[in-house]
Amino acid sequence: MTAFVLPTPDVRDVRYGIAYMCAAVLIFSLVNALAKWLTQGYPVTEIAFFRCVFALLPCLYLVMTHGGLNALRTKRIGWHMSRAVLQFASMTCMFAAFALMPLADAVAISFSLPLFITALSVPMLGEKVGIFRWGAVIVGFIGVLVMVQPGPGVFESGALFVLANSIMGAVLSLAIRRMSLTESPTALTTYQIGFATLLSIAFLPFGWTTPSLLDFCMLAALGLGSGIGQFWWTQAMRLAPAAVAAPFQYTAMIWAMILGFLIWSDLPTPTLLSGAAIVVASGLFILYRETIRRARPTPATQGD
Repeated sequence: MTAFVLPTPDVRDVRYGIAYMCAAVLIFSLVNALAKWLTQGYPVTEIAFFRCVFALLPCLYLVMTHGGLNALRTKRIGWHMSRAVLQFASMTCMFAAFALMPLADAVAISFSLPLFITALSVPMLGEKVGIFRWGAVIVGFIGVLVMVQPGPGVFESGALFVLANSIMGAVLSLAIRRMSLTESPTALTTYQIGFATLLSIAFLPFGWTTPSLLDFCMLAALGLGSGIGQFWWTQAMRLAPAAVAAPFQYTAMIWAMILGFLIWSDLPTPTLLSGAAIVVASGLFILYRETIRRARPTPATQGD
């Protein structure tokens, strides 16, 4: 059987993909904080429902501004449905983890996602992942561990939900990149969120708490932010190789430090700053290697 190999993106596409990933990480960091807050008073399935319903609004805007219903034409409806089931399960696992463990620990474990993406991008996409990118991903993960210093209870029940989320998220990321050859970003985003919304409705009878006006606004913001972030994340995985874009998800810990200081006056410790420096350095190293390798390819740098 012939191996599946994606066309090589140019340098500009890679840079745009990384920029989209960084923007998506920022908005998802805000969404995760809202989700963690809301799990204290609402069932996970209800939060998932509001997240999906309000995420449809950005999708509607995308459809209206990107060719109308023509943008949703597809011959892979089964693939879209499978992605939606996987995305709904992944989202529910993460929300359940937020209810069971501290946010920082959950975010730290979720950074295993780039490792899964890097490992799976070889058999699923035929991408070349050499020692330099493997090394940068591992160094970035070490930086996260330096910042968070997870305790002995980090791999309890909540952590298992996060690990499940990371594995499913890796498969979703790679599926988006493969499907982007024939599917538009609008179709990829809209079908995934649309089918996930139908799934969330099916689970509503298992738990419901009528939200207050303030909480309703927070639930709406969670959904809107998720929809926008989903589109940016889709763009990132479409434009840049998965193993290149994925490590920039480490910047979520940097946003966590900034938000912690602005909202709760938490001052970052030297350990946190050291870990953040490692994370940033690993991401910039990947950008440098990828840019140089694609701009001036040589036999010595192939497969970095």
